[in-house]
Amino acid sequence: MTKKGAHDRLNIYGYLFVLPFVVVFLIFNLWPTLYTFLLSFGDMRGLKTSFSLIGIANFAKLVQDKYFWGAVCNTFIIWGLNFVPQLGLALVLAIWLTDVKLHLKGKNFFRAVFYLPNLLMATSVAILFRSLFAYPIGPVNQFLMKIGVLSEAFNFYRNVPATRLIVAFIQWWMWCGQTLILLMAAITSISPSLYEAAVIDGANNFQCTIHITIPQLRPMMFYLLITSMVGGMQMFDIPFLITGMHGEPDFKIRTTAVYMYNIAFQGRNDYSYAAAISIGMFIITVVLAACINQITKERTPKRR
Repeated sequence: MTKKGAHDRLNIYGYLFVLPFVVVFLIFNLWPTLYTFLLSFGDMRGLKTSFSLIGIANFAKLVQDKYFWGAVCNTFIIWGLNFVPQLGLALVLAIWLTDVKLHLKGKNFFRAVFYLPNLLMATSVAILFRSLFAYPIGPVNQFLMKIGVLSEAFNFYRNVPATRLIVAFIQWWMWCGQTLILLMAAITSISPSLYEAAVIDGANNFQCTIHITIPQLRPMMFYLLITSMVGGMQMFDIPFLITGMHGEPDFKIRTTAVYMYNIAFQGRNDYSYAAAISIGMFIITVVLAACINQITKERTPKRR
């Protein structure tokens, strides 16, 4: 067999191995995306089996929808309460666990423990926390009353700040481990020669962290910021399950994904408007990602 024939045979095998992924991607990813985009320009709702194109009417309605913008605001508040402490604590722990001078024992054990919540089902976590903060006989209420912090049971899920903090804490608890692992991987990829040169120049551990570690982590932090923001815009399971499926109390826990679900599958079943909401979420995410990229990218000084 000639080299060309062997090469063509290998190419055929390569296409055969790639084919299942391509088929699955086209059926379950690309086609639903295109159909959602098409659906957003129609009037599909209720029990209708067909729809007609109505142009940008759904998007014009979306721009003026105060409930949609309220859901966007709720989403970013909960995401901010989750991401800022998540990144801060994960950064501190990553620096601590990768410091070779500390000679910490059981590093792998701590990595597994911190990452473990990310492996749990969101449904089970939501049920667990709903039971923990239940009113009036939940374990948290009983404990706080026993130590004298509360004189009577407190209904956490009827208080907007408390419910937001609980949802943000759950998101932080579930995703902090993944952030920690990624930051640890980024720190271990930094060249040791940078630290050696800094130590020779008289830098201490704090100065090495501020002037070497954190600047070198800039690309990873940008990646974490973008992926966390995308995940935050898609936040659905915990806010949906931990409340009454509509973002109670006072709809302040209703994220954009929960609002889209409510429009599509509860009440009037307006599938086309729900599709427009999903496109709106996508546009907001892309615009914010572009703005963050523009703000955080390194700028080379101009030559005189």
